[in-house]
Amino acid sequence: MDVVRIIESSVSTTNSLPYFIATSLDSHIWFNENSGNKIGQITTAGVITEFAVPTANSGPIGIKAGPDGNLWFSEVSGNKIGKLVPQL
Repeated sequence: MDVVRIIESSVSTTNSLPYFIATSLDSHIWFNENSGNKIGQITTAGVITEFAVPTANSGPIGIKAGPDGNLWFSEVSGNKIGKLVPQL
């Protein structure tokens, strides 16, 4: 039997409902915080940084790295498509 180890990292925004995970072209790991109205970045060490979406209560969900190096996500309650431009 293989041994599996699961390590969790807590998002600091209460009830943020983290959804979907994507890896950017620079190998960073990103996720949506649907109810927290933020996009999060997590390191492989479990350190989380959060970025607020400008549209209030936009409900960000779904995230994907584009060929342009940016991360694209939908703002389901804001009726918008968002783009996060990583600072290298």
